[in-house]
Amino acid sequence: MEGLSQRVRQVKPSPTLAITAKAKAMKAQGIDVISFGAGEPDFDTPPHIKEAAVKALGEGFTKYTPSTGIEELKEAICEKFLRENDLRYSPEEVIVTCGGKGALYNLAQALFEEGDEVLIPAPYWVSYPAIVLLAGAKPVVIQTEEEEGFKLRPEALKEAITPRSKALILNSPSNPTGSAYSKEELEALAQVALEAGLYIISDEIYEHIVYDGFRHTSIASLGEEVKGRTVVVNGFSKTYSMTGWRLGYAAGPKEIIAAMGRVQSQSVSNPTSFAQKGGVAALRGPQDEVRKMTEEYQRRRDLIWGLVTSIEGVSCFKPQGAFYVFPNFRTYLGMSWKGRRLESSSDLTAFLLEEARVAVVPGGEFGKEGYLRLSYPIAPASIEEGIRRIKEALRELE
Repeated sequence: MEGLSQRVRQVKPSPTLAITAKAKAMKAQGIDVISFGAGEPDFDTPPHIKEAAVKALGEGFTKYTPSTGIEELKEAICEKFLRENDLRYSPEEVIVTCGGKGALYNLAQALFEEGDEVLIPAPYWVSYPAIVLLAGAKPVVIQTEEEEGFKLRPEALKEAITPRSKALILNSPSNPTGSAYSKEELEALAQVALEAGLYIISDEIYEHIVYDGFRHTSIASLGEEVKGRTVVVNGFSKTYSMTGWRLGYAAGPKEIIAAMGRVQSQSVSNPTSFAQKGGVAALRGPQDEVRKMTEEYQRRRDLIWGLVTSIEGVSCFKPQGAFYVFPNFRTYLGMSWKGRRLESSSDLTAFLLEEARVAVVPGGEFGKEGYLRLSYPIAPASIEEGIRRIKEALRELE
């Protein structure tokens, strides 16, 4: 359409949401679809969190709040950082946002401008490049490899830096690969970033969903110098199964947080009032449900990883965290189905949805062609049936 801005023309709708919506529409038509699409927990929000929001509604806590969030929640976030990450923040160094995505968007608008380059390791979460583009900046993608655990090497980071480089986005544990950085690996990357004067944007939304005894480290905890160049982004969606609540937060230098607050005040005004009360209950209440959910995710991780690696010609990095597998299906590219040649992961995704009635997300959307992302917060029986269908469908290829 004429008149649309150039930056909006560069941005596509979220593919994960689009594929999930298509799968839901097919189900509504009576088609039996198994969806590995959206990165959404299948557990209910823990009762004490819902009760706190209901109580807030009953007490009339339904009006505007301060733009950057209520003080009670910001204090609870500060307590969380100190307790879990050995990070000391004050409430003015914290902003509450409409989801983790809202925090990233506000930050990009506050920090980036035309000509800036933002370094993003691939595979990446689909929204990082779009959020950078919407700020007028340029996403610079740095490829990582399955054989190296999909981790950014300090040497590769150094090579990608130019005089225009403004920031590095790190996501650990990672969507879509489940890769997670050790403390030593983060120290090596932080050193390169500091030498280049980069800001570090650390997306830690999956920090509690880790497996096999892995210990999450926040890169901001590696010293005051690193902390002074880092904005930590987090939220409630994944840890507490609160995706629809749209509640996230960020912590960092107060000048950056204040700028993010100005952006938020002129866009969404403030996060939802009663959702913030739920956030307080989530952080200050019992954490038993978080542990139970993570234990179940690990059982499903083991199940789906074992099944996808049993598919002929498919390899898959074993996730250390989050709730995705990112198997390599390159063997099947170039094959044909009903006279149609499968040239890309998008073609393979369309084939699996049509032939197998299984919804997955193409790796090309995450910056890694030939791979597929499967989200596994679904029933184990559905995981087994979904992979069985994929195996059966692949036999139809020539």
